[in-house]
Amino acid sequence: MSNLARKIQEEKQFDIQTQPVQAPKKLSKKSWLSPGEKILGLAFTGIVCFGAVQMVSNQAAIYEVNKEIQQTEEAIQTQNKVNTDLKMQVGELSTYERIKEKAEEMGLKFSGNNVKVVED
Repeated sequence: MSNLARKIQEEKQFDIQTQPVQAPKKLSKKSWLSPGEKILGLAFTGIVCFGAVQMVSNQAAIYEVNKEIQQTEEAIQTQNKVNTDLKMQVGELSTYERIKEKAEEMGLKFSGNNVKVVED
């Protein structure tokens, strides 16, 4: 080999030895979602969660209203029963015989001439 060829060969070896070994470059993983898609996904998830919470709270409110309605209906039925019982007592207490008996207990005397019939 000639001197020139030897010099070039030595320079190549020197360059190869003196070059620092470079760390392999890290390949950045590309996300399959863009940042805009991620934001849209988060917004959609938030809206769905908010809607679910609203539906559950509305159902709870409806349940409470139905419970109050049932309690009110039960109270109405109880009061109607009491009213019916009181009407029966009024009917029993307003019989002619009972009124006559109470009048005699209070010292009133029955006289057929003084009785007047009043109709409603």
